Order: sequence, then C-alpha cells, then structure tokens
Amino acid sequence: MDSRELMYSTGKNDECYTPAYAVEPILEYIPRNYRVWCPFDKPDSEFVKLISQTHSVESSHLDDGQDFFEYEPYHWDCIISNPPFTNKRAFFQRALDLGKPFALLMANTWLNDRAPMQLFEDRGLQLLLLDRRTEFVQPNSTTSGRITFSSSYYCCDFLPKDIIIKRINRQ
Repeated sequence: MDSRELMYSTGKNDECYTPAYAVEPILEYIPRNYRVWCPFDKPDSEFVKLISQTHSVESSHLDDGQDFFEYEPYHWDCIISNPPFTNKRAFFQRALDLGKPFALLMANTWLNDRAPMQLFEDRGLQLLLLDRRTEFVQPNSTTSGRITFSSSYYCCDFLPKDIIIKRINRQ
C-alpha cells in the first residue's frame, strides 16, 4: 500500500491541520510517562507542540519519507494524530494491527459506515466526542469559514471509559 496515493488522491485534500483547541481535549488522557507517536505530523503541528510540553513525542510524516504503512519508531507507547480522511479504513486497520493504544481524530460521519463496526468489533471502540465542530486549517494557513461535519477522537485502549464528551473552547 502506498500512503502517498492514499493521502494525495485526486480531487481530495487530506493535508489539513488540526487547530490547538481540537488537540487540547485529548491531552489529559495521555498516560504519564508515555511516548507519543504522531505519525501524520511535522514538528510544527499542534499535536507535536502541545503534547511535547508534557510527554516525549516522535513525529513522522510521509513528506519526510516516513510512510505510516512501512515506518514505525523504535520506541513509542501510543498514537495520537489526525489521519487522512480519505481511505480512513486502511489507516485505522494499520493502527489496530500495531496493537497499541491510539486516539485518532476523525469525522463523525464515519460512524454511518460499516468499517468502524467491522474494525472495532473485537477491540472495542472508544469515542472522545467534541461538543463543537473543528475547523481544520489548510496548507496555505486559511480556513474555509464553514464547517460541514463534526469530528471526534476514535480511540482504542486509550480512554478511561468508552464515551466521553468534552467541551472545546474554539475562539
């Protein structure tokens, strides 16, 4: 499988950035002393910047030759990031196959698909639901000004209970 094809498929823009206010709700659930892998992030991502204030972080990105389907850091304890929305099933399958806890930000519309039910049937899906929609930032540092879907953290072996609702402060 080629991540470049999945991430940069024709007509899609999967290279969007998560604002700090959408990263903050997951921070309190990262176990102490965990090394966090952010596999879709460059050093200037909000995930890397905020998590590295309290935890060791390994960031990787396809643009740096670190393909999520082929690369894995030497030492890490959990994954936290915002994977590409296109072909999301493949990214979640890989995260599950790695066998470690993860929290991946994804559109709630995915719950209408059979894929989450099939993927998480034997592992248990946990959700960190955000009370407001996330406005993702485009590579040119702009936002669309309209948010057409809500997002949540889809987690496995990460949260203290299966469904948690968090208020976010989007300013």
